[in-house]
Amino acid sequence: MRRVRYEMDGELITEDVAAPEPGPGEILVRAEAIGVTLPTVRKVREAAEQPGSPGGEIAGRVVAAGEGVTGFAVGDRVTGLCFSHAYAELAVLQQAMTSRVPDRASAVEAVALVRSGLVARGAYEAGRPRPGDAVLVTAAASAVGCLALQHARAGGASRVVAAVSTAEKADFVRSLGADGVVLYGDASWGEPVDVVLDGVGGDLLGPAVRALAPGGRLVAFSSGGGTVDAYQLLVRSASVTGFQMARIARENPERYASWLADLWRHHADGALRAPVHAEFPLDEAARAHRVIEERRNLGKVVLVP
Repeated sequence: MRRVRYEMDGELITEDVAAPEPGPGEILVRAEAIGVTLPTVRKVREAAEQPGSPGGEIAGRVVAAGEGVTGFAVGDRVTGLCFSHAYAELAVLQQAMTSRVPDRASAVEAVALVRSGLVARGAYEAGRPRPGDAVLVTAAASAVGCLALQHARAGGASRVVAAVSTAEKADFVRSLGADGVVLYGDASWGEPVDVVLDGVGGDLLGPAVRALAPGGRLVAFSSGGGTVDAYQLLVRSASVTGFQMARIARENPERYASWLADLWRHHADGALRAPVHAEFPLDEAARAHRVIEERRNLGKVVLVP
């Protein structure tokens, strides 16, 4: 089978390897779609010490199950997060990180909706939103940002602001519910907001905190790191909360399952859109990464083996 790995210089290489075998509690899936994420792109770009294999969301059909797997059978359509060797024709998922794909949805729709939608929902909930709050979303044109905008709109926000890298993304984020659009380099991000959902991190944390109204809450869910100025929090009586989806999956599976059911229900009735920017063949993974590195994507970038 074909699989993509990265070298120490970050170069992506397609190779022919033997198919993996699922271990206890694992499921072998023939991938039909693979989601490309910013954390994975960053990891590949920063590779320095040893070669590795990208992780990511995958969706496809079960071809084998390891010892102890229950609830899944050969032929089932599933999606899940694969922490390594995701860029492959066959990939292994842990049963705990796997869920079913409804018959009505395609594999591409599944990787665009599920992981990004769960992160968007979780980050929004972590901001303790109240009806009438103003909400700002950074990386608003990303796969997670697209869905976070829609959660804020549906949650009763009085104003939804999208922060993006270029003006060319304005019409796109407005079509998803943004009332206003600001650029990262703007001197001011306009009227203060009650909640900031930050999917960028790094140097953007400064203006994100300064965008908060008194008592505002910033939710940091990016892998980009960064430093928050405590004085800026003090003068605003503001707070910062970190959010990680994996913790919800491990520690609160009931909430995880409830959010997942909500995602599919809202997607089915047309209330939630999961835009796909482009689909690339597996051999063009480097090209897919460049789209995200250059911040050109409007929605999800997907590999199709």
